[in-house]
Amino acid sequence: MKKGIKQIKTYLLLWSTQSISTLGSSMTSYSLVLWLYMSSGSALKTALLTVCSYAPYVAMSIFVGALSDKWNKKRTMLICDLFAALTTVVAFLLIKANALQPWHLYVINALNGLMNTVQQPASEVAATQLIPKEYYQKTGALRSLSQSLNTILTPVLATPLFAFGGISAVIVIDLVTFSAAFMTLLLFIQIPEPTKKEKDRESIIYSAKSGLSWLRSNPLILKLILFLSGINLIASAYNAALSPMILSRAAGGKGVLGAVNFCSGAAAFAGSFIASSNTAPKNRVKSICLSLFCSMSTENFLLAFSNSPVIWCTGAVLGWLFIPYMGANLDVILRSAIPTEMQGRVYACRNTLQFFTIPIGYLTGGALIDRFFEPLLLRQSGRSLLVSLFGSEKGSGAAMFLAFLGFAGVAVCIIFSLLLSRENAGKYE
Repeated sequence: MKKGIKQIKTYLLLWSTQSISTLGSSMTSYSLVLWLYMSSGSALKTALLTVCSYAPYVAMSIFVGALSDKWNKKRTMLICDLFAALTTVVAFLLIKANALQPWHLYVINALNGLMNTVQQPASEVAATQLIPKEYYQKTGALRSLSQSLNTILTPVLATPLFAFGGISAVIVIDLVTFSAAFMTLLLFIQIPEPTKKEKDRESIIYSAKSGLSWLRSNPLILKLILFLSGINLIASAYNAALSPMILSRAAGGKGVLGAVNFCSGAAAFAGSFIASSNTAPKNRVKSICLSLFCSMSTENFLLAFSNSPVIWCTGAVLGWLFIPYMGANLDVILRSAIPTEMQGRVYACRNTLQFFTIPIGYLTGGALIDRFFEPLLLRQSGRSLLVSLFGSEKGSGAAMFLAFLGFAGVAVCIIFSLLLSRENAGKYE
């Protein structure tokens, strides 16, 4: 065990400090969602925060990934982190001047999204360079562990900070955690660069095309990515509906929203231990499909057809328990299959294909809740079947939308499971 820790000691230092910084950033994002929804009451305006974050990520990833294979990974990560911190400082100054407006947040989120677009492929390649192949599944589970801890701790820490100190107090914590991660990466982390090859002198357009060509020549991985793209569409629309539903309903509120998010994180935390302790499954592709089916067939329905916080929390647990296991197996497949010198451009193409549905889901979800589902429920009579299923108070339309997403998620899982079962010939067992 000690030998294993020594082999990934540098990665563990990078992972732990970056995870703490991510927690600070998540607390800021969570507080901004609360601030914007409480000030506007609009699911669409709140969803636009995430749309602005993901728009540059989707639009620029393919080209940025080609650059990532050429640039120094450590330098890229440092510059992107520093720029993102500067945008947070701008938000802090606007708050102190009592001048913060929603459009400021949209611009800031778009700039942060651009920096994340540049940084993410570099971070993936850096991780591959620091991790021995036999530790891919365990380190993939570690990333899920940190993500789940962030989900648990974000509402627990951000809610009281936001209540007693406002957004500015949350941002101060964000900047402190950033400083710790930045200085650790700058002073103590050495990231080996992949061996330079002739194709490093290729044009950006040609390099981007080579990433897409690699995916086309590996149809199983391409179908997995498209499967996750469909799931991300459902999940992002779910996220657009969750806060409006819980914050608006009589049984909900900020505390209940925090409890549901806490349960999601706790379930993912437990799932991370399952992923890290289990041996490699006989069929990684089948494990991914089953994990996502368990999530899609439970959480949305329990949230939609109940008005009980206990049931909502139960749904959150069932929805997130197997996600780390899915992520760890996907991570092993990608890192094992993609050549190291091409990972930046292939991961970037993956980002565009897998995540382009996220801003669509948030934007469409917010718009449908505000302009269709909520008005539809408010127009129903007390004896209507829809009212008996979802209620007639504000937030009931969001609940109905979650039920729709539940059926859509199950359909996506069934369709892609059939497609992948035909493609998978045991290569990733």
